[in-house]
Amino acid sequence: MNAPPTGSGRLKALGPGLVVAATGVGAGDLVATLIAGSRFGYDLLWAAVIGCLVKIALSEGSARYHLATGSTILAGWRSLGRWTSWYFGIYVLIWGFIYGATAMSATALPLAALFPVLPLGAWAVLAGIFGLIFVSLNRYGVFEAVMKVLVAMMFVIMVGLAVLVAPRLPDLLGGMTGRLPEGSLFYTLGLIGGVGGTITTAAYGYWTQAKGWRGPAWLPMMRFDNTIAYAVTGLFVIAMMIVGAELLHAAGTALEDSDRGLLGLSDVLAARFGPVVAVVFLVGFAATSLSSLLGVWQGMSLFFADWWYQLRGGEPGADHAVSNGEGSGAYRFYLLWLTFPPMLLLFAERPLLLVVIYGAFGALFMPFLAVTLLLLNNSARLPAEARNGWWANGALAGSALLFAVLAAQQIAALLG
Repeated sequence: MNAPPTGSGRLKALGPGLVVAATGVGAGDLVATLIAGSRFGYDLLWAAVIGCLVKIALSEGSARYHLATGSTILAGWRSLGRWTSWYFGIYVLIWGFIYGATAMSATALPLAALFPVLPLGAWAVLAGIFGLIFVSLNRYGVFEAVMKVLVAMMFVIMVGLAVLVAPRLPDLLGGMTGRLPEGSLFYTLGLIGGVGGTITTAAYGYWTQAKGWRGPAWLPMMRFDNTIAYAVTGLFVIAMMIVGAELLHAAGTALEDSDRGLLGLSDVLAARFGPVVAVVFLVGFAATSLSSLLGVWQGMSLFFADWWYQLRGGEPGADHAVSNGEGSGAYRFYLLWLTFPPMLLLFAERPLLLVVIYGAFGALFMPFLAVTLLLLNNSARLPAEARNGWWANGALAGSALLFAVLAAQQIAALLG
């Protein structure tokens, strides 16, 4: 086993954090931050930054359990009761069915705009099949390298756009004062809860294991990796808030509250800066959506494979999670599940009952993750030096409360 790097060597070892951050930031996050900027200017910038801090706590807590115990977060959940395994299994199947269609559609939108030779549905199908083939043929090392390229494209393009629209620095700093404009409370909570990923934050531990990180000695490297990744995410989100505030808020322009609204921004950019800038934005949009698709196809398939392996009585160790994950039958099954059944939703209305069930499970998963990390990472299963400190406990408790409020809001909306 290699020793953890030190000094500048840590920069070369970065990887799993960038993967989880790129997976978590998709087209939906672009829309959310752009609309926040268009409606409220910079007033909710602080909420987007807090959202990144929340995800740092959740992904760090999940990976810390993996490294400190030599096991996986799924094994930790099973120790809290077998019901957790069934809850996760039902959730991940429903989530994958809906998310597969969402990811393929989001990736298809910029591709159809850049290359209108095929209709949107055809591009969506091709995006899903590309993800299936790429993840099936490549192990973690190649996957991480491609994700780093996509992250670089996303970051350079979106931050470049923010610089291009010339933000007003005093207004930008004013967005960190915690102002809460009228009518923005639940929108603010959603921005905090959504930016930077949901269930994919729990996949971070699997990616650290696939990278070859083992044992508590890797905790400092993991924390450095996680912090750098979400710092990049924070800058990315701030850049989108700037674009929304400067291009849309000042002009009173409203975007459609869906992934299609990003095509509206492309039109705004073309009118103001010319078609080249609009095309560059669409490339960044495509990189953002494709990174989320590939990250889910790889990471959640690894997650599902571990669930299936443990459900059948397999040893819940870190090495087993990777060696019995990538390329296994369960891994390939979930890849197929993400790709082909959701194609039905690309060409038909989503069944109402499925949407209701998905919404309920989705609302309840994040408080489940935050609460279980509080229980597991304060337990005697972890060495004393790896247990939660005051900051981790405060961040996870705050996250649990936040997501409980969001869950109540979501369930109330579903019942309504």
